[in-house]
Amino acid sequence: MEMHQLRYLAAVVDEGTFTAAAARLHVSQSGISTQVGKLERELGQQLLERSGRRVRLTAAGEAVLPLAREALETLDGIEHTAAEFAQAARGRVRLGMIRGCSIPGFLDAVAGMGSTNPGIVLSLHEDDSQALQAQVLARSLDLALIAFAGQAAAGLDVSVVVDEPIALAVPVGHRLDRASVRLADVQAETVLCLSQGTGIREAYERSCHRAGVEPRVDIDASSPQTLLGLARRGAGVAVLSPSSGAAEGLRTVPVTDAATHACLGLAIRPDQRSPAARLMLARLHTALAHV
Repeated sequence: MEMHQLRYLAAVVDEGTFTAAAARLHVSQSGISTQVGKLERELGQQLLERSGRRVRLTAAGEAVLPLAREALETLDGIEHTAAEFAQAARGRVRLGMIRGCSIPGFLDAVAGMGSTNPGIVLSLHEDDSQALQAQVLARSLDLALIAFAGQAAAGLDVSVVVDEPIALAVPVGHRLDRASVRLADVQAETVLCLSQGTGIREAYERSCHRAGVEPRVDIDASSPQTLLGLARRGAGVAVLSPSSGAAEGLRTVPVTDAATHACLGLAIRPDQRSPAARLMLARLHTALAHV
């Protein structure tokens, strides 16, 4: 079975005759007749009744035609999408990212865009997640890597690439260097956390409220690496995700009553039609698939 056979079948049904279908498709009538006949033989079913002035669908044809049209629509969609990406050789992409982002895959995709698509001008803006979401909605950014807890801003298409509970990063041998801790255990410590507007901070505060604990933060910073450096030097315990809390000299400890997860996602407007922006989104999806 070949796609052009399905296209010929649909055209014959739409036009009512082989002659009219051939004229529409700029193909010989005998060519269309031969290919439709070949399709019928391959399926082992007669699809068209050829008696009378106009052809009619058989019962098998009635069942097959909707599936043929669906296959043709899918093929057209594939061709259209490929054409959009082919046109993405030139354009501008305004990309946002959370402050302090050091995810290798993300940085690789951003750096690689310029070398593989030199016609694309890429600008990169760093901010907290709440601001990034507002900027995507306001069209000052095309897409952004954001962190959030609960729900992202309404009006955005967000694909989650990381979904993790909060954890503590504590020095090896610290009193909280255990198999797990509860949020109440943290209250006697100096608490290090990311700044307001980040997914980790929101997840920590929401979890504390649900556990009936005051969500105290003594030192905040925009970069996980800053918090890890402070924790390693004994300045406090850092509230982070398990994937960002691993560092030499520190232990990552699960928080058992953390009710809200911190998510990392790619945010874009549903009506974003820029081929260059969609290409960047696809590259980032691939790069972050195994974070």
